[in-house]
Amino acid sequence: MNRRGAENAERVKESWFRENTILLELTQARDFIADAQQQLDKLNYYMQLQRGKSKSMTITLDARNLRLKEVQKLLKLTEELNDSFTSLLTLKNLTEFEHQELQFIRNVYHEYYSEDKISEGQIKFLFLAPLMKLAGFYQPSIKITLEENIADIYVKDEDTNIKGRMDILAVSKTQESIVTTPFLILVIESKNSSFNALEGLPQLLTYAYKSLDNQTSAWGVTTNGMDYQFVYMQQGNPSVYQLLPKLDITRSTSSIELLQVLKSICQL
Repeated sequence: MNRRGAENAERVKESWFRENTILLELTQARDFIADAQQQLDKLNYYMQLQRGKSKSMTITLDARNLRLKEVQKLLKLTEELNDSFTSLLTLKNLTEFEHQELQFIRNVYHEYYSEDKISEGQIKFLFLAPLMKLAGFYQPSIKITLEENIADIYVKDEDTNIKGRMDILAVSKTQESIVTTPFLILVIESKNSSFNALEGLPQLLTYAYKSLDNQTSAWGVTTNGMDYQFVYMQQGNPSVYQLLPKLDITRSTSSIELLQVLKSICQL
């Protein structure tokens, strides 16, 4: 490459770096605002709860502010532990290409985690998006939506409405063309890297529960970028959700199983 070509290549590289830096800074700013809004919502929630108790009025709750015990009580959910994905899914061996791409994603995670806290937006952009692509979710028969509002859940016994918004939703368009209600394949709830992945469980359960109005079971996963906690929920009286083993993207064997699980869910 001649000198002029090398200079042009360097300018392109610098431009790309600046654009991506700006994108990540905007993502971090958005997450900061979202965190502040969530704290305000929690304050409003407890104030509304007290007013509702004193005036016997219908209470509207945001799923982001609910604790696990509250979700279990309101939705009448029962928790079970399942120590094996293979009791529910068929896990197939990965190709050499998939192993290489997975290694690349692990390397990216280590690089970002070693520098600073990883924001929720970065987790979606840098890890969830490439994992979902590698697992086969990016195809014409599947529709991916971001930050999708859920229909309100009305709990008659408690005179309570629950509202919320899913981070990422994968829906089968093939099923959607057959029935009026789309078939939900996977619900994803993400938190920034300073949170425990389980902190997203109350939200995830709420969103997955709503899908049981139209299907007998649903898969969900909550993640902080490193840990991936999968949930399998089934209709019933009461409805049951199974907690599967937590998977860690920084561990080679665990990350391989993570991709195998995502691929298997995608093929359901």
